Amino acid sequence: MAEGTFADLFKESEIFANREVLSPHYVPDTLLFRGDQIEAIERALAPSLKGERGRNLFIYGRTGSGKTSCMKHVIDEINKLPSIKAKISYVNCRIYNSRFRVLSKIVSDHLPFYAKRGYGIAEIYEKIVNWLEEDGKVLVVVLDEIDVVKDLDDLVYTLARANSDLRQGGVTMVGISNKLTFKDSLDPRSLSSLYENEIVFPPYNANELAAILKDRAAKGFKPGKIDDESINLAAAIAAKESGDARLALEIISKAGELAEAEKASAVTVKQVTEAEKAAEEEIAYDAVATLPEHQRLLLYAIALLTMHGTKFKKLADGNDIYLLSGEIYNKYVDVSKQLGREPKSTRWYRKYLSDLELQGLIATYESGKGIRGHTKLVKLLFLPEKIKETIEKSLFFEEGKQQAAAGSEDSAPSGSEQGSL
Repeated sequence: MAEGTFADLFKESEIFANREVLSPHYVPDTLLFRGDQIEAIERALAPSLKGERGRNLFIYGRTGSGKTSCMKHVIDEINKLPSIKAKISYVNCRIYNSRFRVLSKIVSDHLPFYAKRGYGIAEIYEKIVNWLEEDGKVLVVVLDEIDVVKDLDDLVYTLARANSDLRQGGVTMVGISNKLTFKDSLDPRSLSSLYENEIVFPPYNANELAAILKDRAAKGFKPGKIDDESINLAAAIAAKESGDARLALEIISKAGELAEAEKASAVTVKQVTEAEKAAEEEIAYDAVATLPEHQRLLLYAIALLTMHGTKFKKLADGNDIYLLSGEIYNKYVDVSKQLGREPKSTRWYRKYLSDLELQGLIATYESGKGIRGHTKLVKLLFLPEKIKETIEKSLFFEEGKQQAAAGSEDSAPSGSEQGSL
């Protein structure tokens, strides 16, 4: 029985033709409803491609609005050009989340001879500057999810400073972020060094999402295996949430998996409805693992309080538990100190709380009668055990990465954190 079940996994799918096409990471040849944004990116980068010092570019938009796909599409188009004066580094800041790692990624992309040699930041910076000055190249650094970088001020200042140090050539930054306000966290020194254009991606509406899904489904599903009613329902669900194309694709992909597991002849609205919650949860947990550190610590505190209860028993309503804002902040301070982090002020705490709500991870309510004073009530919208597990995995993974990187950063011969940069 078990052997037959295992063998079934290798059979050709009755539902899918090409699952990769349904992945949010797949970049199609044509990006529907994003022609204006692609053209705007190309216009903004044109001076840099000609070897001129162009403006920096910042691209904003909600998750699933097509920012990364459009940028990758533009990079692919640039790479087809016969002769340009620019070199491009695409950096996923979820992985390369510090100034040292970003600069190391640039060296790895373009100067592999110097990669993994134990250089510090000052030496890496000099290698990059000298390389650009050789023939007046312009380096375009695409920083996807730029707001995740831990020492963002230092990174922005270093890359902007290069244009002052270079006699010829230049550096152009392209920052991609879900947060319109991410620059609020930069100090005045870094802000003053920016000279930027901005492009804001609007969320997709239901009709646009339906067209995108139909386009992908035509390649991802076998003929007749998903109908327009199912596609339109998935599009409407995603449009209602936030216009997130990634969620819409996740829903029809999971619906296909459910249909396959049930040995159904095709995807129906039943599977789409069942797939909705699983898709939302998967995207939410993925988002949790990549939150900035102190937002994760705050969410961790909320999960712990939700799991282990709150002393304000009257705020529990059925299976829902509502937490007092002040109680959460105290727990966040305790958690931060236990993990060796310096807790942020209440001003930053309020901002982090707002960010978590924008991500759809928590809901907040103003307190009503029966509670002394005026406070905010907070409810976690996902399973606290799963949130706790996800955050612990990501925190411990980062701890391991930091310890591994410490050898190259801390023991660099010329010092990795020279103030001159």
